[in-house]
Amino acid sequence: MRILLGAQSCGFGPISKLTAASRALDGHHRVFAGVTVASEFARRNAEAFDEVVETGGDPAVLSGQIDQADLVVSVMDADLVFRAVAAGRRVLLVDSLLAFWKLDTPPERIAELCARARSTGPDGFERELAELSPHERVYAAHLLADTSMVQNFPGAAERTAELVRLGASRALLTGPIVDDAALVDAPRKAPDGVDLLINIGGFKNFLLDYHHHNDYLRLFTRWVKDLLATWPQFERVAVCGGGYAEERGFRTRVAGRVAEFTCLPQRAFIPVVASARQYLLTPGLTAIHESLLLGQFPMALPEQHFGHISNLNGLSGTLFERVGSRFSDLIEGYRVPADDFEGTAAIVRQVGRLLEDEQAYDRFRRGMNERIETFVGLSQSARDAGVAELRSLLHGPSFAEVLGELVPDPGAAAEPRTLIGGIR
Repeated sequence: MRILLGAQSCGFGPISKLTAASRALDGHHRVFAGVTVASEFARRNAEAFDEVVETGGDPAVLSGQIDQADLVVSVMDADLVFRAVAAGRRVLLVDSLLAFWKLDTPPERIAELCARARSTGPDGFERELAELSPHERVYAAHLLADTSMVQNFPGAAERTAELVRLGASRALLTGPIVDDAALVDAPRKAPDGVDLLINIGGFKNFLLDYHHHNDYLRLFTRWVKDLLATWPQFERVAVCGGGYAEERGFRTRVAGRVAEFTCLPQRAFIPVVASARQYLLTPGLTAIHESLLLGQFPMALPEQHFGHISNLNGLSGTLFERVGSRFSDLIEGYRVPADDFEGTAAIVRQVGRLLEDEQAYDRFRRGMNERIETFVGLSQSARDAGVAELRSLLHGPSFAEVLGELVPDPGAAAEPRTLIGGIR
């Protein structure tokens, strides 16, 4: 079967989940199609796909791929779902942020618009759904997909039940959407393990970019040099993220200690996480899940965008949330609107202040040192308890197993439950 795979091009979260899904679909012909950060990640992990197609944002290229597909798998790319449904293709939507999406339009109204869009035929989708915001469009995609798989998080179960009530064909709650095979095989200790791993994530989204609105990257490039000077126990530091891919990578040395700024393929990155002596990450859900499944308790870095604030709030009261760092504790007078777009823009402005005001930067640096001191002082038993606490909160059915039931191996007999057999 030919399967077309696409992901929302917003950081590494969606595309890393799509890559995990693609690996679980080995045996089918798996075609990735996308742009920007998602395409960059797919090319860096090309062995997870049979073809990697850079669409360049050309609708005709994407439509051609949809027309050839037997099944379309989308990770939070609502437009791909709409195009596939309009073309009469079976669609599986994967979503790790269902509880996060902000709905100003009542869910019942979104369901009504979806019903109208489906009845008007291929040309009516954009017209009928035009009033929906980007968040609401993802919610609508759940109602239009043949099946949606939702990663567990506080609030996700309630929203999944709401989707079913509103007429979603099938909405299934799952556990972590990660590359299970790589996590199982990763060595937990290695003689060349780094003293400190800093995971900046994909970074690039609807506003942030490697070359503009990049004050966060500039801040942490500066701060890591100060960290090397301040923390002699961190002799080898790895800073990984999309902002440091290819020619953007570099190495810096301070007081005989070294930090390597780079971006690794996913299956090369996992062993680095597993064997790192200390681990700091931006609080994206994929990075958190991978860390937990490796038994590695991480410390949250300050937020890059509003979604990171929402993630920490959703984990309120846990050890992870309590020891994590937030800009609200590090920047005087820090205020951010509770909105994905306006909140992220406000974070960019606030981070820019740290690069312009030496007193503000010194306050940030001292606050980070205090957070790191607390974190590295945690006992192993406390860390183990922190891992167990989050696992119990975020657990769910195995994503790979549920996906295998929906889309069985090519040589397996299709069960009545499978997506292949059709559910409408």
